[in-house]
Amino acid sequence: MPRKDLLDIEALDRSEIEHLLDQSAPFKELFTRSVKKVPALKGKSVLMLFYEPSTRTHSSFEVAAKRLSADVTNFDVGHSSIAKGESVRETIETLQAMRTDYVIVRHMASGMPGTIARLTRASVVNAGDGAHAHPTQGLLDAFTLREKFPQTDGRRVLIVGDILHSRVARSTSLALRKLGVEVAYLGPGSLVPARLPDGVRRFTSYDEAMGWRPEVIYLLRVQMERQEAQYFPSLREYHRLYGVTEERLRILHDQGIYIMHPGPVNRGVELCDAVMDYEFSLINDQVENGIAVRMAVLYWLKPGGA
Repeated sequence: MPRKDLLDIEALDRSEIEHLLDQSAPFKELFTRSVKKVPALKGKSVLMLFYEPSTRTHSSFEVAAKRLSADVTNFDVGHSSIAKGESVRETIETLQAMRTDYVIVRHMASGMPGTIARLTRASVVNAGDGAHAHPTQGLLDAFTLREKFPQTDGRRVLIVGDILHSRVARSTSLALRKLGVEVAYLGPGSLVPARLPDGVRRFTSYDEAMGWRPEVIYLLRVQMERQEAQYFPSLREYHRLYGVTEERLRILHDQGIYIMHPGPVNRGVELCDAVMDYEFSLINDQVENGIAVRMAVLYWLKPGGA
């Protein structure tokens, strides 16, 4: 059954996740061939409400909506009444008058998309809220993994980096675990939560983690803007201990291990330049799959509820 909103992965069961991934495949096939646009959402309106800057997610949602023939409006938060102190409720009341069907929300405060969803009949999609959730990133990552491993149960994914501040780590690891994937974390002790989700392993070094024999290494961007203090000695030291160095890349290649990263990439921190040409890199696949998955999400949601 379609839902009104997509606020987090937690609300979805495995069958819903698999349905969305199944629907993403034909959408990807459409736009990677000659058909660039379908009339599925013709006459519908999509409002982009981004309180935080974004390039990848914003453009991906916009392209997805336009390929479904929806009308897209970008709400310029920086030059709106919000900058003058207008409350979220007042903003939503204004948007209600515009009769928009979908609101794509990114906000620095965890839970804000849920608040907005309760205030509007439009379908709300969480495009990232604080360190809480980024559900379409989790879905596109799951779709990317399933393209390489159609049977997801028992596959192993190692998530490396700043897990403490990462909404991507939360959403992606949960989506994968709901599909039966085994997930483990690797990162500095200061950047890994003290309490791990059920079933998630914790490693403290690459050597220890590689003994677990992961099939995918998922690198997270070091989010300096979300860190109120220095959580590790230096970026050079971080790269040496937790980044994919050229030496590590050779080892990963010999074992046929895939690499993923949500972007944008900090070269020389999470990974070396050579990863850009790595045979088993799925980073570009993630970008392309983001459009297909977001098309599937918009098509699946039902504005106004049942």
